[in-house]
Amino acid sequence: MLHKIVNKRTRTAWMATAAFVWLTACVGNNTAARSAQSSTVQELNTIAVNADSLFRHVERQVELGPRTPGSQAHRLCVEMITNYLTACGTDTVSIQKVPVRTFRGETFNAENIFAQINPAANSRVLLIAHYDTRPWADNEDDALLHDTPIDGANDGASGVAVLMETARVLAPALHDSIGVDLLFTDMEDSGQSGGGDTEATWCLGTQEWVKQLPYTSENRPMFGILLDMVGGSDARFHREYFSDRHASPVVDKVWNIARRSGFGETFINTSGGAIVDDHLFINRAGIPCIDIIESINEHTGSFNPTWHTTADNISAIDRKSLCAAAQTVVNTILN
Repeated sequence: MLHKIVNKRTRTAWMATAAFVWLTACVGNNTAARSAQSSTVQELNTIAVNADSLFRHVERQVELGPRTPGSQAHRLCVEMITNYLTACGTDTVSIQKVPVRTFRGETFNAENIFAQINPAANSRVLLIAHYDTRPWADNEDDALLHDTPIDGANDGASGVAVLMETARVLAPALHDSIGVDLLFTDMEDSGQSGGGDTEATWCLGTQEWVKQLPYTSENRPMFGILLDMVGGSDARFHREYFSDRHASPVVDKVWNIARRSGFGETFINTSGGAIVDDHLFINRAGIPCIDIIESINEHTGSFNPTWHTTADNISAIDRKSLCAAAQTVVNTILN
């Protein structure tokens, strides 16, 4: 069931084309590289994201506690996200509520949050992030901690922070010819670890959302961008395997924009891991979708060291990583 929360607001559209303000608000990782690339960056249409704002979005989610299905923190997180989107001036905000069953046999009401900027525009981009957190720290070395819910600062809150910041900067400014859809998915992280046939146990909210796509053939998004685990310390984002397989032109576009934006040292233009994530099911629904995710960490060879552990807390969040992801997304939409 889809519940509408807020209707269209009045907006004066404008487009920022200079990069000077952005260079002071959210910059690349290397001073020399920034200097060498500054003339190229200035050729991009851009609106500044703010590193402190991004970090605070993560912090507010973590302060609620683990946003596990059925918890008070989960309910408060839904309220926080929807209230924020309304305050930002997104045109519509709605919640899809649907019962889902986990591999452990538990049933919860998943709540997918869907917001739109310029819903009348046929040229659209879909942004996705999951807001639920892992109910179990099953990657902890200490087996006694395996049933401990995680804070999900990186795995959950970081992607949500990018979508919230994108809404903040684009809702009052985006040209009417471009539409942006923001999908905050639920029950992504309650899947079964390990090999075998476990794919269907993940991304439960997204699997339900694609069954009721809110689009016609005329306004289906040109492409989607999923953001997951984008706030880790000194994160590097490689080209995720399924993204390249199903939407390689989108990967090319985003990684090129990242390089031109001064984030070439963060967005690494080589192959990464194959990740079962929300984008997999959105691709199968016919929307080319990529995953910006850290999948080849230099210490683990895969995900960030805090993945599915109690160390996935606010102390592990890197403003530079958040900023690189968010500014790249904004610049991709505007160019």
